[in-house]
Amino acid sequence: MTTTNRTLLPHSSELKVVLLVLAFVIVAGTLWYTHSIVSDLEANQKSIANLYARSFEFIGSGRTQSGDYSFILEEIIRNIDFPMVLSNAANEPLEPFAVNIRNIALDSTLSQDIQREYLSRLIADMDEHNPRIKVEVGDTVILSYVHYGESTLITRLRYLPYIELAVVALFIFIGYVSFSYIKRSEQSNIWVGMARETAHQLGTPISSMMGWVELLRHQTGSSDPKIVETLHDMDNDLQRLQKIANRFSRIGSKPDLKEENLIEIIEKVIAYFQRRIPQTGKRVQLALDYASPVTANVNSELFEWVIENLIKNGLDAIETGAGKITIVVSERSDTVNIDVIDTGKGIDVTYRKEVFRPGFSTKKRGWGLGLSLSQRIIESYHRGKLILKESKPGSGTTFRIKLRKR
Repeated sequence: MTTTNRTLLPHSSELKVVLLVLAFVIVAGTLWYTHSIVSDLEANQKSIANLYARSFEFIGSGRTQSGDYSFILEEIIRNIDFPMVLSNAANEPLEPFAVNIRNIALDSTLSQDIQREYLSRLIADMDEHNPRIKVEVGDTVILSYVHYGESTLITRLRYLPYIELAVVALFIFIGYVSFSYIKRSEQSNIWVGMARETAHQLGTPISSMMGWVELLRHQTGSSDPKIVETLHDMDNDLQRLQKIANRFSRIGSKPDLKEENLIEIIEKVIAYFQRRIPQTGKRVQLALDYASPVTANVNSELFEWVIENLIKNGLDAIETGAGKITIVVSERSDTVNIDVIDTGKGIDVTYRKEVFRPGFSTKKRGWGLGLSLSQRIIESYHRGKLILKESKPGSGTTFRIKLRKR
């Protein structure tokens, strides 16, 4: 394909970048804010655990009375809402276990050994996340250790941003799908409206011109061979215009698909171009390669249109004045492949993802609708595929049509 010039309709690349950056800022802000709250709660939790340990040190020093001990049990323990285990100086859980644990579900029906093993594993896990707190008298005598874990609130807060992000991602996904559907519907309505308006505008002058040609034929008779030939050519061109108008009128409505001989349709299109290629000043050979006749369910007029667009695309790509366009038809078990191969300039790798986008064109003139329309006809109306199979700069391009046999 020629790449001397490029015409693109405005697209939303910059907007996507802005939205991506904004989403990153929101995610980072949410994570930072949640982390700061969790850090504050962890600091508060640690201070309570320290206070609990200092209370035992105070009790162990012998400077307290029963009233003070009751205050510790009623006020400090009441504020503990996180799991906590007391162990001896050897890091073993203190007995009785039910008295020396807080906010831990322990099955009292199990044996002491099983309960001790469970609490030992729990202590090891707590120490990995939070440093144990010493309960000591003086600077040398360690009475016990306080081991503590996270409260349910902190655990829930840790997962909160991920839940929020999942909900936001789901919302964005639903919004994106909805927006894409609406955009496709709008584009479809534009296509349909433009196509039908074109067909409507062409209908009246074509009918009028057909009438004038028929009138001229009756008035001049067949005396002058040049006039007869001219009228014949005019009649062919008018029939061609009528066919184009019929194609446009079919856009937007469900086409009738019939089992057609694809070879005959393609040969008809090739014959049409072979008569007109010399007028372009190019020497381009058109070839059809197939092993045997192939049939598929297609709408012949719309399928002809696609083949014409691909051949025109190949002709535009051949800039040297001489070249070849080969149409290869091959058959699989349940599909038919039609490859349109040209020897043009090829498509630059930068533009390969853009070739089917409405408005993309590498020509100085053109609306950039031919390939997009062809893809729509094949994929929406024939339930097939039109893809850019291969393209190498300087070596040509291959487009592939894949149709289902039934």
